[in-house]
Amino acid sequence: MLRSTIRMIIPPENHCDALEIMASISEQTQFEPGCLCSRVYQDVTDSRITLFEQLWLTSEDLQRHLQSESYRNVLLVVEMAAEPPEIRFDTIAQTSGMETIE
Repeated sequence: MLRSTIRMIIPPENHCDALEIMASISEQTQFEPGCLCSRVYQDVTDSRITLFEQLWLTSEDLQRHLQSESYRNVLLVVEMAAEPPEIRFDTIAQTSGMETIE
């Protein structure tokens, strides 16, 4: 499994447009092959900070998405950021839940 995250600081004048675009992209992406989830988060302490997170089943699924028109729109939002965004692609070898706490 792979996780893609983009953390951006969006200026107030672009904030509504950026969130609207990211929400639309997130909704569409959930139906792409191999997409396990796609979410947009807003920081509760700094409303300028937006996090775009996606989980992908395989690297091939992620690569296909990175070459899509949908991802080009993500990059357009990234260009709205007030400073260079934090972009990460993490490989997840294992996940656990409540059993780890117990």
